[in-house]
Amino acid sequence: MHILLMGPPGAGKGTQAANLVKEFAIPHISTGDIFRAAVKEGTELGKQAKACMDAGKLVPDEVTIGIVKERLAKPDCAKGFILDGFPRTVDQADALEKILADLQIKLTSVLNINVPAADLIARAVGRRICKKCGATYHVRFNPSQKDGICDTCGGVLYQRADDSEATMTSRLSVYDAQTKPLVDYYKKAGLYVEVDGRQAIDKVFADVVQCLKD
Repeated sequence: MHILLMGPPGAGKGTQAANLVKEFAIPHISTGDIFRAAVKEGTELGKQAKACMDAGKLVPDEVTIGIVKERLAKPDCAKGFILDGFPRTVDQADALEKILADLQIKLTSVLNINVPAADLIARAVGRRICKKCGATYHVRFNPSQKDGICDTCGGVLYQRADDSEATMTSRLSVYDAQTKPLVDYYKKAGLYVEVDGRQAIDKVFADVVQCLKD
């Protein structure tokens, strides 16, 4: 099963990807993780990516595509994978098609966890993190027993700088601009399915599995 996982920031992709790994015993391939791994391993492409990141520049498509191809060619992807964070543009989607053709792989499904912007902003703005142990709370959906204090370790809870309404609105507008063409791209390919990410985590996962089986 070769799955491309899509969804806006805060939609719960990480949670659902972890559940899919357990369900289907296939690796979750996050582009952030494979970039860090390539840099750590000191591969030629990893060195090129590091040079760009150190200079504060975007990593060129050819480097990104090369790193993705190296990762998808590894033995643990033979039975399937969950690809997360790539492609972000139609040009990258075309490149992914070429990579998969070279590896004699076909995408099973392009799964989008959809959550309206207003819900995502509410999730982000209300999120609180423990400075001591990293536990996550939400002032509305999952509050700590004592305001501002972690239930687990008694540490102080804080709001991350990027969990502001302005930052989240900006991130979502960039995501929407990039994603709309990809939705159309994969709809035309007959691969696109969408799940309502506003539901309870277990219900979202049940819908995800049903979509993949269908």
